[in-house]
Amino acid sequence: MAEPMSPSTAGTAGPDLEPTSRIALTVNATRHELEVPNRALLVDVLRDQLGLTGTHVGCDTTQCGCCIVHLDGAAVKSCTVLAVQADGSSVTTIEGLAPEGGLHPVQEAFSACHGLQCGFCTPGMVMATVDLLARHPQPDDEQIRRGLAGNLCRCTGYVNIEAAVRDAAARLADPTAS
Repeated sequence: MAEPMSPSTAGTAGPDLEPTSRIALTVNATRHELEVPNRALLVDVLRDQLGLTGTHVGCDTTQCGCCIVHLDGAAVKSCTVLAVQADGSSVTTIEGLAPEGGLHPVQEAFSACHGLQCGFCTPGMVMATVDLLARHPQPDDEQIRRGLAGNLCRCTGYVNIEAAVRDAAARLADPTAS
């Protein structure tokens, strides 16, 4: 006798297909209802189903921080979150950080201070910095290093990234000073 379909297998078409679930996410202030494989990572859904490729996949092991997004206001590595775990949540990616056509003050600071080279780690660094400055508006050097500890950059040596964080803190404290 066949087992009744549970909600987690309701989206499958047969025994050889991966079980799927229907989820709802608000991504960058836009609501999306999606059918996702139960094992799909949030980073893959953002990139492959929603076309938001600013969130990068660097290591698939939570080491590099390239995939950081804000999930319900907190910075998370989206390669460690199943999309079904984010059901009902609000997600902000690098694409949704700034007003259309503009840059967020943290992005401005990274540009002004040359806190990037190849740019691959930059979205994760920026998202981590926004989270850090929300918690510590005027961070000292140790707080900056701790706040970015989960992010790897293979190009810059971090000096300019740390300078960008300090500059971003100043820009956010006095928006007219940039």
